[in-house]
Amino acid sequence: MQFEKTDFEGLLVIAPKVFEDERGHFFESFNKDEFIKNGLAVEFLQDNQSLSQKNVLRGLHFQIPPFSQAKLIRVIKGSVLDIAVDIRKTSKTYGKYFKLVLSEQNKTMIYLPVGFAHGFLTLEDNTIFSYKCTNFYHKDSEFSLRWNDKDFNINWGIDYPILSDKDQQAQNFNQFNSPF
Repeated sequence: MQFEKTDFEGLLVIAPKVFEDERGHFFESFNKDEFIKNGLAVEFLQDNQSLSQKNVLRGLHFQIPPFSQAKLIRVIKGSVLDIAVDIRKTSKTYGKYFKLVLSEQNKTMIYLPVGFAHGFLTLEDNTIFSYKCTNFYHKDSEFSLRWNDKDFNINWGIDYPILSDKDQQAQNFNQFNSPF
């Protein structure tokens, strides 16, 4: 596995070593020892997976302390535009976003530390999205920020994505008091 640092402290892009032949391919999607070697002594407690059609936008989601979560994010099938917004008040990248296309072809993963809001837009039908979490889901600790908030100015490449009711009611960033 190759771990690449980004301009966002703690946010890493991970490229697995892929072994391919005429039968298909194999790669490790998680290896605890590799994470520890790269300074990530994390314990994942829950795995989540979603199936979405093209133009579904999920996010920008996060959980507040003490139920906040770090995540290891990847796409199993299809592709997404993945967005992470830094909501850590003391960070030099506070209020800024990181974006990357994740797909079954590139097999790239993102390690997202605690203190980021996360969302993704599916770019293909039948996209399967998967992520490991360092904490359990806790409904009362779950929050959302608006996907199209003008303070973020994220270019999602779409004006009218398919949204859940929850995401349509998400909070504006300028009204949000970050606990991170």
